[in-house]
Amino acid sequence: MTDSRIELEQEIRSMAKVELHRHLEGSLRLETILELACQDDLGLPREREALKAMVQMCPGEPRTAQRFLAKFKALRPIYRSPEVIVRVAREAVEDAAADHVRYLELRFTPAALARVRRFALADVVDWVLESARQAAQDKMMELRFIISINRHEPVSLAEEVAQIAVDRKDDGVVGLDMAGDESNYDGEAFMALFRQAAVEGLGITVHASEWAGAGGVRMALEKLGAQRIGHGIRVLEDREVTALARERGAVFEVCPTSNVQSGVVSDWKRHPLPRMLQAGLPVTLNSDDPAISGITLSDEYLSAVREMGLSLVTLQGMVMTAVQAAFLPKRERRRIEVEMEAALIGFPPQEP
Repeated sequence: MTDSRIELEQEIRSMAKVELHRHLEGSLRLETILELACQDDLGLPREREALKAMVQMCPGEPRTAQRFLAKFKALRPIYRSPEVIVRVAREAVEDAAADHVRYLELRFTPAALARVRRFALADVVDWVLESARQAAQDKMMELRFIISINRHEPVSLAEEVAQIAVDRKDDGVVGLDMAGDESNYDGEAFMALFRQAAVEGLGITVHASEWAGAGGVRMALEKLGAQRIGHGIRVLEDREVTALARERGAVFEVCPTSNVQSGVVSDWKRHPLPRMLQAGLPVTLNSDDPAISGITLSDEYLSAVREMGLSLVTLQGMVMTAVQAAFLPKRERRRIEVEMEAALIGFPPQEP
């Protein structure tokens, strides 16, 4: 590796960062999974490399949605006790802080964490919130939470989860997210639920136009009142939808490594992120599921520069876009904006 490449990597890894789209369920440490697999009969390999192949996307592996999502299915047995859920929540925050993430909105799906042992959804949420908040305090990192529901699951379940989220606004919950099978479920059945969540003061973000076409962004904006779009990388397929998103000021939470590994995009060179920026869309850069992808947010930043040719100035701009799109009251958002501006003084480094 040349000196210039080493210097670039060092600069980016030490750079202050903001992340708006990171799933707790995709942030488990491989070492923790291995330890738990060795302690209990989870049906998981007890040899590191075999386990890694099961729970992480590896080089040479088929890049398909089915293969990517299979990693999450393999992890389902992990959530067998409150202690495990508390641990993985704490470690996810610690890992983000170690990567110099200054502000994080960590999202998680209570139903996914509760399913194996049928824990009460409210209990699961409280375990995650308490553990993660303490870790963030210890690491002096700003942390908020987004609660996720799945569009392919019952509306009644989503209503219960949304009420839990609203009830915990004072505990750091700032948003409601919808993920899941967008190819077969458009999410319109959840319209009233999302509208009410917005009235109650939650920010709205929706996974859209990742597996399906640009119409998903239109639906998220017009029917669900989304302020931010998770992924949204197929928005450019429809000029009218692109114009709508631009007019609404919708912010896109883009996760390129995830898109490539899941087969949504064939490779980094063909990823639409640069064209989204050129189209005037506010874009942020995120890791999505860092443990599944085997990356950090810094790796995502590095690849954006090396594989997409984005400048360091553009990278800095996306960080500030993320700050400005945070689901926070205006005064808190401005405080973090000032702190990030100070933290980014000297980045990008000036050419001699």
